Amino acid sequence: MSNAPSSPLRIGTRGSPLALAQAYEVQRLLRAAWPELAPDTATEVVVIDTRGDRILDRALAEIGGKGLFTEEIEARLHDGRIDVAVHSMKDMPTELPDGLEIPCMLPREDPRDVLLSRDGLRLDQLAAGAVVGTASLRRKSQVLAQRPDLKVIVFRGNVQTRMRKLKEGQADATLLALAGLNRLDIADVATQVFEPEELLPAVAQGAIGVEIRSADDRVRKFVAAISCADTVTCVNAERAMLHALDGSCRTPIAGQAHLKDGQIVMDGLVASEDGAQVWRDTDKGPASDGAEIGRRLGMRLKVASGRAPIS
Repeated sequence: MSNAPSSPLRIGTRGSPLALAQAYEVQRLLRAAWPELAPDTATEVVVIDTRGDRILDRALAEIGGKGLFTEEIEARLHDGRIDVAVHSMKDMPTELPDGLEIPCMLPREDPRDVLLSRDGLRLDQLAAGAVVGTASLRRKSQVLAQRPDLKVIVFRGNVQTRMRKLKEGQADATLLALAGLNRLDIADVATQVFEPEELLPAVAQGAIGVEIRSADDRVRKFVAAISCADTVTCVNAERAMLHALDGSCRTPIAGQAHLKDGQIVMDGLVASEDGAQVWRDTDKGPASDGAEIGRRLGMRLKVASGRAPIS
């Protein structure tokens, strides 16, 4: 006799190949962790169309920011049409709707950024005036800080769409997250991998979050078994920095935390969109104080960049 739930555990996700790969990874891990979720009928991946996926001709900052990738999914989670939502954590606003939370994050993939160029060139090898396509102000500002002679244009769409646009000649190069390429098993298309010292990643880049209803103890038990405590610690510290900076898609902000010998080490960056001004700082302390360290770093960057008065 089957121990599978009478109705399937519904896993909500965006419909891009990368989003689906992430959702199926969550499904695989849940099946492995819980015998009652192992049967094919015990879980179901539900694809949800979002405004962020439909509107591809404008930068996120112009059409509402990060919530464009999450609002429709969270609405279905809130009203019970799905049981969990799988997100790229870098897409998540720092404040969640009432009644929802993210208690689970999978082990983090490589958070670094990569360059894809049509002619196999590195960033420092691109010709003067070469066109770089990106929808990220964070990437735009850091690229222009190194190469102010380049032209940066808005380049949106999923990984496959941006690769197609590059092949069609709409740009000479584009930037993507190595984590996404690894999950799609196409990392070999990268021309250059940037170390964090060269190009600091987005807050929470490479991390997959699993969002649930706060009151759903049954689902909380399921997802707790697949969560990575180190990822949660680092990502929550980064998100605390972002929250302190009032960060959104309208501001070039980068941040990355990692654990070393029981300490959390955090790098943060704020820049002007044109890359002419870049403020960067670091902080560290006990891993248990990660969120406070992130908040403290964010406040220092806020003051240094002139986004807050010195009190």
